[in-house]
Amino acid sequence: MADNTKQQVREFYDQIGWSQVGEGLYQNARYEDLRPVSREYVHNCHMRVKRYLAPTGDILLDAGSGPVQWPEYLTYSENYRYRLCADISITALKEARTRLGDKGLFVVADIANLPFKPEVFDGVVSMHTIHHLPMSEHRKAYLELIRVMKSNRSMAIVNGWDNPLLMRLANPFMQLSRLRAGRELKRKKNWNELNDPDGTFVAKMTPRWLKQELSDLKFTIYPWRSMSTGFMKSFVRPRFGGKAFLRFVFWLEETFPRFFGENGQYPLIVFKK
Repeated sequence: MADNTKQQVREFYDQIGWSQVGEGLYQNARYEDLRPVSREYVHNCHMRVKRYLAPTGDILLDAGSGPVQWPEYLTYSENYRYRLCADISITALKEARTRLGDKGLFVVADIANLPFKPEVFDGVVSMHTIHHLPMSEHRKAYLELIRVMKSNRSMAIVNGWDNPLLMRLANPFMQLSRLRAGRELKRKKNWNELNDPDGTFVAKMTPRWLKQELSDLKFTIYPWRSMSTGFMKSFVRPRFGGKAFLRFVFWLEETFPRFFGENGQYPLIVFKK
């Protein structure tokens, strides 16, 4: 099961996910809100990761790096000597090389079975990657990332929650919006039964799972972004104070990080060692 899942994920990203559909944009750009009204909010959310990483170091591990597609992602390693990109997709690493050049090191690797010695990295970042593993390997992936990180350092992990509170509350309004636009109601996908050419396997966790399965590790849950891309595209409009609304949401996330970290769509999980 695990090997088949990883093969599916690898093939998707090699053939589709990291194929450019425009200048500097990839197929998976549909999972981000790139409209001008959302640009400031999305930028600020991307930059949250940097505040929890050591500002300088020798090597930053980017686990599941993809092509390091957003400009903000590049800043995470700007004061490191190297950025090591580990990804299951060779296409992702080839694209990452075009952005990082000589600053980059590139390794085809499974993040649940990293080919590195213990305590070699000064920082670790992983963006939207662990949820592509079967749930049976999520804990193993976190332990592997902790294993290869130096002591007295931190790592920042961004994933998506499974059916978080805020999106459950928003879902009826999103479904109504789809109906009014003449679109089908959105249903949760079962990746074990579905062959979707536009997506690949995803297994998201809950805050309860994380706290139970990783109770032996030191971590804090912060918000990365509390709203899903679908919600933002449906309800954040430039004509109706969209930018001001997003600034207010960002302030709320900063003011009440525990609530929005555990109940919003995308948590930023910071581990200390």
